[in-house]
Amino acid sequence: MDDEGVLRAVGPRLRQLRLEREATLTDLAEETGISVSTLSRLESGQRKPTLELLLPLARAHRVALDELVDAPETGDPRVRSKPVVRHGRTFISLTRRPGGLQSFKMILPVDREEPSLKTHEGYEWLYVLSGGVRLVLGSRDLTLGPGEVVEFDTRTPHWIGNPGPTPAEVLAIFGPQGERMHVRS
Repeated sequence: MDDEGVLRAVGPRLRQLRLEREATLTDLAEETGISVSTLSRLESGQRKPTLELLLPLARAHRVALDELVDAPETGDPRVRSKPVVRHGRTFISLTRRPGGLQSFKMILPVDREEPSLKTHEGYEWLYVLSGGVRLVLGSRDLTLGPGEVVEFDTRTPHWIGNPGPTPAEVLAIFGPQGERMHVRS
C-alpha cells in the first residue's frame, strides 16, 4: 500500500478503535483535547491525519502509532546485537528499545572465586538455559540447573556465579538499574 493508501485507511481504523472501546466522539475529545469536529472529519477521511493528531489518539486507544495507521512492516525484525564482555561474562542484548525492562542472554564462565555480595535498585529474573548457576541471595546459597528460574529484589545482597564444570547460559531480565550494574563498566 502506498502512503496515500495508508493515510486513507487511518479514518476507518480510528473509527473502529473508538467503537471497540465503546467511546463516543465526545469521550475521545475529552480524553485527547482534540475537538469533536476534527475527530469526526478524521474518521470520515475529510481531514488528513497529522502526527500532532495521531500521537494523542494512539495514547487514548493504547496502541502503537504503527498499529494506529496500520503501516506496512518495515525493516528486519531480527535483533542483531554485539556481545559485550564484562569481567569474563558475555552479555548479548535481546531487547532493541532503550529504557524499561531489558533482557539479555548471559554466558557465565566457570567461576570458583569467593562470592562478593552486591546490592542495587531493581529486580532481577534469571532462567538457566544450560550449565549450573550458583546464586547467593542474602543467607541462602542456591545451585540452579537448566529450566530453573529465580526472581529477586536486588536490594537483597546477592552474587551470581558458575560452579562449573562447563560455561552456563542464562536468560536475564532486569530494569535500568540492574542493566547499569551488570553490563556497563
